[in-house]
Amino acid sequence: MDTISLLDDKHLSHQIRFQDRDGQIWLDEQRVLLLQLTALAEFRKEQIDTVGLERAKGFFMRLGYSLGKKDAQLALRLGKSKSAINLIRTGFSLHSLKGMVKTVEQALEVDQSQNHFYAEYLMHDSYEAEMFKSELGTLDEPVCWSLIGHASAFTSALLGQEILFKEITCTGCGDSNCLLVGKPAAQWEDVDTYRNYFSKNPIIEELYELQSQISVLRHKVDNESTLGNFRGQSSEFKNVCKLANRAAEASVTVLLLGETGVGKELVARGIHDASERKDNSFVAVNCAAIPPDLIESELFGVEKGAFTGATQSREGRFERAHQGTIFLDEVVELSPRAQAALLRVLQEGELERVGDNQTRLIDVRVVAATNESLEEAVREGRFRADLYYRLNVYPIHIPALRDRRDDIPLLIEHFLEKYHAYYNKRTAGLSGLAMQAMMNYEWPGNVRELENLIERGLILTDNGEEVSAQSLFPTLEIPQESQRISEDGHLVEASELIEQEENEHWINQALHACESLEDIEKKLLDFALDKAQGNVSEAARVLGISRPTLAYRMKKMEER
Repeated sequence: MDTISLLDDKHLSHQIRFQDRDGQIWLDEQRVLLLQLTALAEFRKEQIDTVGLERAKGFFMRLGYSLGKKDAQLALRLGKSKSAINLIRTGFSLHSLKGMVKTVEQALEVDQSQNHFYAEYLMHDSYEAEMFKSELGTLDEPVCWSLIGHASAFTSALLGQEILFKEITCTGCGDSNCLLVGKPAAQWEDVDTYRNYFSKNPIIEELYELQSQISVLRHKVDNESTLGNFRGQSSEFKNVCKLANRAAEASVTVLLLGETGVGKELVARGIHDASERKDNSFVAVNCAAIPPDLIESELFGVEKGAFTGATQSREGRFERAHQGTIFLDEVVELSPRAQAALLRVLQEGELERVGDNQTRLIDVRVVAATNESLEEAVREGRFRADLYYRLNVYPIHIPALRDRRDDIPLLIEHFLEKYHAYYNKRTAGLSGLAMQAMMNYEWPGNVRELENLIERGLILTDNGEEVSAQSLFPTLEIPQESQRISEDGHLVEASELIEQEENEHWINQALHACESLEDIEKKLLDFALDKAQGNVSEAARVLGISRPTLAYRMKKMEER
C-alpha cells in the first residue's frame, strides 16, 4: 500500500512558481489558479440548479477530463524515461500537489503488451466530497465527478487505451471512504453512460450550432469584416478589411503600406477575390527579386531581337494579368525606365513591349506594396513623384503584428491546423507559457515570422504533446524572481531554493565520495595545493584561511 504524494517526486513540486510580480501562478508551462472551495461549491450548486444533476455531473466530469489530459502532457514532458506505472503515480501526485485529494494506492497492475490495467485508490480528503458534505448536502450516489474524469483521462492518455475510473464508494454519499477503481473501459457494463458524460453536452452542441448560424448571418450582413485568407479579429484587422473591401468594389489603384511579413500579398489577393475581376488572373511580382536590367521586360514583355538573347517574343506580367489584378511588391525597387512604363499603364491603360513600337491596350488593376517610405524615396530621387501620387490614390496601412496582438491566438490556431495537416501529426496546442511568450514577443518579422515559429515548434513537438515555450524560443528564460514550494511546504524565493539545492548536491556528492570528515578535509587541502601548484600561501588564499592555519592543518593531517 503506497501513499501517493508530492514528496514522491521532488522535481514535480518544483514546477510550481508563484510570480507575485505579475500575479501569476505556474505549474511547469501551464498557468494555474488558487480558488476558494466555497466559491467553487456555490458554482457547482448553481450548475445543478440550472441544468439538473445529470448535466452538471457531465460538466464536471469533462472538466476533470480536460485537466487530466493536461496533466498527462506534463507528466510525459517531465518524465520521459519513467515507466508507465511511475507516470501514472505522477498523475496522482499531481492530485495531491493541487490540493484536490490525497490518494493511497491499493493496487496498480499495468501490462501494456496485454492491454491489462487494474487500479484501486483510496481517496482521503477529496475536495468534491468535502463540498457536498459541508455546502451541498449528501447525495445517493458518488460525487467526486471531476476526480473520476481526471484519473480516466490521465491514464488513458499515458497508456494509449481507453481507461475508465469509477468511484465505488464515496464519503459524499455517506460511505466511510472514497474508493476509486480503474479498468479498461470495455470491462465496465455501463461504459456507454460514462462515455456520454465525457462527450459534449447536447445543450452545449445546440448552443454551438446557434452560434454558428448567427456567425454566418453576421458575416452575410457585415462582409467587410473578413478578407479572404487574411486572418484576424482585432479592430485594426477589421479596419484593413473594410478599406480593402471598399477598394474591391471599384477599379482604383491601391497602395499597401506596412512592414515586411504583415500579409500585404494576402490583402492584395483578398481585394482581387472580392472584386468583379476574381475570375481572371492574379499575378504577384516581387520587384526586388528581379534584376534591374530585366525588370522592364519581365513586367511589360519583350519582342524578338530586342536585345541579345531575345530569340522570341514574350508577353510580360501585365499582359498575363489582363482583366485581372497585378500585385507589385517592393515597388520602390523599380528601375527608372520601369517606373515610367508603369506610370503610362496607370494613366493611359497602354504599354509597349521592350523593343516594340506597337502600343497595346491593357485593362489591369494595380495593387502596389512597399515596406519603406515612398515619400522618402521621392525626396532622395529614387522614385518618381508623379508615379508616387498616382499610386497613392488609395493607401491602406497594414499594422504590424505587435500592434494587433488580439489576432495572435487566431493566427496560431490557423497555422497549427495548416502544419498539422502538412506534417500528418497533431499536437495538443501551445502550453500556457508558450502562448504567453507569443503574446509578449515583439514580432519584428510579423505574421511570416509567427508562421515560421509555429512550424518549428510543431517539428520539435511529439504527437499529442503541447508545444512548449522552449521549442518556440530556445533562448527563453523562465523568470527567476518567483517563489516555489520548499520541502516543508513554505514559499521561498526560487533563487534561494536553487542555491540550497546546489549546495545540497555537492555536499551529498562529497559525503558519498568520502568516508569521513577528515577525508573531506584532506581532499580539500590537496585540491587547494594542486590549484596553487604547491604554494602554501596561495593555497591558503584559495581556501580563505591564513597561511599559519593551513600549515597547522597540514601538520595535523600528516600526524593522522
